[in-house]
Amino acid sequence: MAEFTLDLNDDQKQVRDWLHGFAADVIRPAASEWDEREETPWPVIQEAAKVGIYSLDFYAQQFFDPTGLGIPMAMEELFWGDAGIALSIVGTGLAAVGVLANGTEEQIGTWIPQMYGDANDVKVAAFCSSEPDAGSDVASMRTRAVYDEAKDEWILNGTKTWATNGGIANVHVVVAVVDADLGSKGHASFIVPPDTPGLSQGQKFKKHGIRASHTAEVVLEDVRVPGHCLLGGKEKLDERLARARERAKAGGERVKNAAMATFEASRPAVGAMAVGTARAAYEVALDYAKTRSQFGRPIIDNQGIAFQLADMRTRIDAARLLVWRASWMATTGKPFTSAEGSMSKLYASETAKKVTAQAIQILGGNGFTREYPVERMHRDAAIYTIFEGTSEIQRLVIARALSGMPIR
Repeated sequence: MAEFTLDLNDDQKQVRDWLHGFAADVIRPAASEWDEREETPWPVIQEAAKVGIYSLDFYAQQFFDPTGLGIPMAMEELFWGDAGIALSIVGTGLAAVGVLANGTEEQIGTWIPQMYGDANDVKVAAFCSSEPDAGSDVASMRTRAVYDEAKDEWILNGTKTWATNGGIANVHVVVAVVDADLGSKGHASFIVPPDTPGLSQGQKFKKHGIRASHTAEVVLEDVRVPGHCLLGGKEKLDERLARARERAKAGGERVKNAAMATFEASRPAVGAMAVGTARAAYEVALDYAKTRSQFGRPIIDNQGIAFQLADMRTRIDAARLLVWRASWMATTGKPFTSAEGSMSKLYASETAKKVTAQAIQILGGNGFTREYPVERMHRDAAIYTIFEGTSEIQRLVIARALSGMPIR
């Protein structure tokens, strides 16, 4: 078991510096353009693929880092570059995690390579869980999967929303209800292969921030997928549903469904994304405060500015420590007895919103214009308190863990 340390080893430092260089040299120069265009930055994704960042191998190496710090370190550096472009680069990872967590070895080997493509023909994947009436309340999911035993096919019908890469993905991972009587325990995840009839893109959302990341509805109309596209296989699903029915009869404890398990595992990574955005805004504000003069001296000479920067840096470092702790705990198998994963996501996301707002204030009128990146960073930061569990949901999870009570 890896001991907890705040010192990155030489290999980790090398990866961090490599990612930082890519973020500085490739992502940042393109950030404003793709934010304005509100389109997927395919050329940047292709560049990431060429150097090995956009690949399963890279994320696997970071995921299996025995200290647990590989993924949060990578997320922080990429999102320091730009949140929208970085999300386009890492968005496929959520679908890949869904397959890694629930799929068989054959499914993992078959589908994950198709999610990424290669440097000459990059592809993306989408994880489709949220619905118009089922965001935080996953038990209200309406998308249905019905098994056609004669053809060994599953038939999917429903509408998914807020899907990163939804509709443009080569591979979609769709969470659907297979037994409505079991609530969230009656869900299963399915692979929808490329060019499957019946799957289409619905509304593409024009967003406040992370505009370079494609977000859309996914419409499923009598989508038929082969039986082997059920993640984990039917035998495993039948066993899980049988256990859930027995627990329901006995009034037993609730169990997590596949979608919630995927989100829970990814929350510290989202916290790291928020840390990257906050750090970027802080650095812009610090440089500006050192060079901007008013009344004959740099504005950082004023306590009103200097104290803000002190608070900003303190919050960023505290957020990173919470993210690193949660990531280390997850890797070393330590249980989140106090919802440490949710703590890291909650504090880091709220920090990103606060720090980016303070950065605008320090830059004054300049911060309010698109000539400086902090207004974009502030718009981007708003998403961290919303996706993969709102701040209110994180507080609910934490409160339940601390109290042992079913707080609503």
